[in-house]
Amino acid sequence: MNRKGLITIISIAIFVANQGYSQINYSIKAETGFLNYQFNTVQVDPGPSWKGYNLDEENGIDFNIINGFEFKNKLFTGIGIGYINFKGVSGFSIFSDFEYLPLKSRLTPLINLKIGYSHIWNQYENGTGTGLGEFGIGLNYRLTEKLNIYTKSGFTITQQSSLIPISLGIRF
Repeated sequence: MNRKGLITIISIAIFVANQGYSQINYSIKAETGFLNYQFNTVQVDPGPSWKGYNLDEENGIDFNIINGFEFKNKLFTGIGIGYINFKGVSGFSIFSDFEYLPLKSRLTPLINLKIGYSHIWNQYENGTGTGLGEFGIGLNYRLTEKLNIYTKSGFTITQQSSLIPISLGIRF
């Protein structure tokens, strides 16, 4: 390859990298919500060491902080940590968070997916830890270019239970 071709390729690569980077913004989300208990996802044939279901038909609350990146004001991806509490049974969650805003208008729908792990200190020694999956839809309102508020709901599967989360959050 000659020098002119190499300079052209390097120039194009720098231009593309610069354009892509300018569309990526660091972002933080803080959200809180109510977790409405629905049902146990497993049925247990109790044995002598069984102490009950991980969650005993209890509603809960959660608070999450998520750090991540926003691409072109449409796609957010990040890593989060959360505090969860079910009527005195507390715990934490660690998860990846994906959010898509299909429109660039001030008010737009949102689609959210969380995948991770949750641990609660319940009646079992050292508590119980299980996978966490959440799918939600909602509305996002863009107050400024960098400040958004949103609300969402959907369904969550964790701790061998199905829950309906109702969340309110802010992204900045």
